[in-house]
Amino acid sequence: MLHIELKNISRKYMLDLDTVNAVQGVSLNIEKGEFISIVGHSGSGKTTLLSMMGGILLPTSGTMHYGGIDIFSLDENGLSAYRADKIGYMFQFASLMPVLTAKENLLLPTLFSTKKADPTIDNKAMEYLEMVGLTDKANALPGQLSGGQQRRVAIARALMNDPEVMLADEPTGDLDEETEADIMELLQRINRDKGVTFVLVTHSTELAAKATRRFTMSHGKLLQAS
Repeated sequence: MLHIELKNISRKYMLDLDTVNAVQGVSLNIEKGEFISIVGHSGSGKTTLLSMMGGILLPTSGTMHYGGIDIFSLDENGLSAYRADKIGYMFQFASLMPVLTAKENLLLPTLFSTKKADPTIDNKAMEYLEMVGLTDKANALPGQLSGGQQRRVAIARALMNDPEVMLADEPTGDLDEETEADIMELLQRINRDKGVTFVLVTHSTELAAKATRRFTMSHGKLLQAS
């Protein structure tokens, strides 16, 4: 079932007096439950593309249909609801709130959801901490966690609003190889067991190869990998 449909998406911006074509005419169809990877060097446009898919950044031209709706035609309230309820974000750094415990960090995105309040939300947070193997760290502050543990909390946090799509931007960039492998295995398990659609942006060809469909990006253009 078609989930996301990008049609001729482009994004330009001005740098000093020059026009930079960050993303150039990208078209892409993503089926529900797919795990897609996009590999490319820094500055290739992959993060800009991901930001547009998440409704964070609007394109200069082109459309993106999600469930048959062009998200770029939505007003700010509609875009906010799309970001809060449909999309889970994983960034290059865990970006946890340092003054909140692991459990409190998980509860944070639920404050912005437009879905009906869940009276069992505390239990849900503990279930997701259990899924990432961190129930014993529920009351720990981020500074008391290792880098890999912080990343696991960030993954659990991204799942709290039951997103249909996870957008992961270099989610293992600052981790050692063993922890990176563990995190990637966790992402694959979430994709397989929960049916969450994944779009993974990475510079690592090894990580990209683990996806079910692979693309490369260079100079703002997206090409399917052989």
